[in-house]
Amino acid sequence: MSTGDAQTTLIDRFGRVHTDLRISVTDRCNFRCTYCMPAEGMQWLDRADLLSFEEIERISRVLVETAGVRSIRLTGGEPTVRARLPLLVEKLAALGVELSMTTNGATLPLVAQQLRDAGLDRINVSLDTLDAQRFVELTKRNELAQVLEGIDAAVAAGFEPVKVNAVLMRGTNDDEVLDFLRFGRERGVTVRFIEWMPLDAQGAWDDQTVVTYDEILRTARREFSFGAVERGHQPAERFVFDGDDAMDGPGGEFGVIASVTQPFCGDCDRMRLTADGQFRNCLFAIRHLDLREVVRGGGSDDDIVRAVAGEVDEKWSGHQIGNAVFIRPSKSMSQLGG
Repeated sequence: MSTGDAQTTLIDRFGRVHTDLRISVTDRCNFRCTYCMPAEGMQWLDRADLLSFEEIERISRVLVETAGVRSIRLTGGEPTVRARLPLLVEKLAALGVELSMTTNGATLPLVAQQLRDAGLDRINVSLDTLDAQRFVELTKRNELAQVLEGIDAAVAAGFEPVKVNAVLMRGTNDDEVLDFLRFGRERGVTVRFIEWMPLDAQGAWDDQTVVTYDEILRTARREFSFGAVERGHQPAERFVFDGDDAMDGPGGEFGVIASVTQPFCGDCDRMRLTADGQFRNCLFAIRHLDLREVVRGGGSDDDIVRAVAGEVDEKWSGHQIGNAVFIRPSKSMSQLGG
């Protein structure tokens, strides 16, 4: 492996080239979604333990300029609770990457236009129910109206497409598939259904709670006609409405991320950086690299690339959910970054 002025390819032992960096900017959140964190008792990171905007910018710049990173997604917790987030977006947008963010949407009415003006390209909004009472049960917050307003604000600000991610859980919200598809078409957004993964703080997940890819499509076909389109390197299988259901522009398609029953590990190009600077080569990794220590310990740009490349090389073939060898991560989704 070469570093410094020469380009480094972040490639693992299975030949997967890594170009997508997910950066959590905070472990805090204004919701308490049941599959993400406990309602009470979370121990938040001290401010001093968080990577600063300058540290995030430096790590990102090094990996973009010398290691081939082409896309960056900001996550949390809830990224919009981090103060002055548009400033970070402006810094990262200057790197020339595709820059996106995953959010719960509640604060988008206030910041969507600021984020767009700062250079954010795309937004994904996490929304698991369209029912007001169920929303309170899932998030412990009565803010569905704000989230819906936030989705409209993102569309109005010029984000296209705005994607709405719905994690389906059997017996909880699996009866809303058709409601979400209608919502996407009416609102002009792309709905993506996600199979529930074992990252909940309570450890309640089991394979019987997973609403599968096949089930989702069977339900969708009860009302809509659609066909599959090429996925490429995206995690979602994409479907475009056709026949009498065809429509142009946003809202004309939906997706399914079958991360449990049809994992896309073989094509995975993702890396993750937690809010306190821990680099992880997989969402389900049981080890990490303390990149904050490298940066704050006086490490050079070469040291950053070398450390990241070494960790990427150690990436395993896949998460092994459902197999006897699977090990559930010790941290919840909010701590790892969505």
